[in-house]
Order: sequence, then structure tokens, then C-alpha cells
Amino acid sequence: MTRALASLTLGLPLLLAAVPAFAQARHNSNAPIDFDARNIQLDDKANRAILSGGVVIKQSDMTLRAARVTVAYSGSALNGSPQASRLDATGGVTVQRPNQTARSSYAVYDVDRRIITMIGNVTLQQAGSNVANAAGPRLTINLDTSRATFGGAPAGPTTQNSGGRVTGRFSVPNRDASKQ
Repeated sequence: MTRALASLTLGLPLLLAAVPAFAQARHNSNAPIDFDARNIQLDDKANRAILSGGVVIKQSDMTLRAARVTVAYSGSALNGSPQASRLDATGGVTVQRPNQTARSSYAVYDVDRRIITMIGNVTLQQAGSNVANAAGPRLTINLDTSRATFGGAPAGPTTQNSGGRVTGRFSVPNRDASKQ
């Protein structure tokens, strides 16, 4: 095995473990969080709102879609001053930013920490000049640093026989065969 090939083989798991996803401009996590849903169930005493039916959440250039989202907040929705602290999304969750899409079964957006954790059948697609596709049982997206990290976990109900492995594919540039 050549030194270059050995280096690539040893480095690949590290590359997949810390995919530079969502690496464009820093996310504006101070932007308001807008939502659209078929239904809302508001429990102001418990500081919780349950959105269901084709939920779409938008914050700055990020969009989260899911079948159901539970929003934990402080303040009072009835007085018009709720401040979201956490969003729990279930059912076909998709998080999109320009040129990148992540999908999972379940996601938690910790608004205070500015971290999104996606669990269960997670896939990440990054388009543009640097195409990367990856999959794994868990993806953590830090919105402050724009870093996405795949992590393995033991196979279980949310990983569906993934065995805790992270898989992926990197594209290669098209090469003109006549110039080789």
C-alpha cells in the first residue's frame, strides 16, 4: 500500500466524522423563528406549543420541516412574548440551508446552545462544487461554528441495523481522459 493510499484510508473515517456541512456563512440564530402548520395546541401554563400537520419552521436561511414539532418556550404566548428555547421535531424531519439538506426521523434544535441534533436514519447531502453525501445514526450541527459531526451509536430502534457505522461518498472532479 502506498503512503498516499494509507493516508487516505486512515483519514477517511475522520473526514466522515466531521463533515464540514452547513459551512457557508454563520447562521443567524438571533433571527426570529417563524412557523407554519395545519394545527397548533398551545399550553401556555406549561410553556409548550405543539405544531402538527406539515410543519415548516424558518429561521434566517434555515428551514426545518417535520410532521410534528413541540416548541418549549419561556415567557407567555398569550401576552405575545414567547421566546423559543427548544424545538423537538418528529416525522420525516428535514433541515435545509443553501446547498445542504439533512434528513432524519427525529431532531432537537436547542435554541439556547445553537445546536441541532438529528437522530435515526440520518442523511446529509451537500451540493455545489464540493459534493458530499453521508449517512449515519446521529448528526450534530453546531450553528455557531457551522460544523456538522456524524457519530456512530450502537444499533437500536433509531439506527435500523446501521451497526453504529458512518457511511458516505465524496464526489471526484470530472477528468478529461484525453489529458491523462
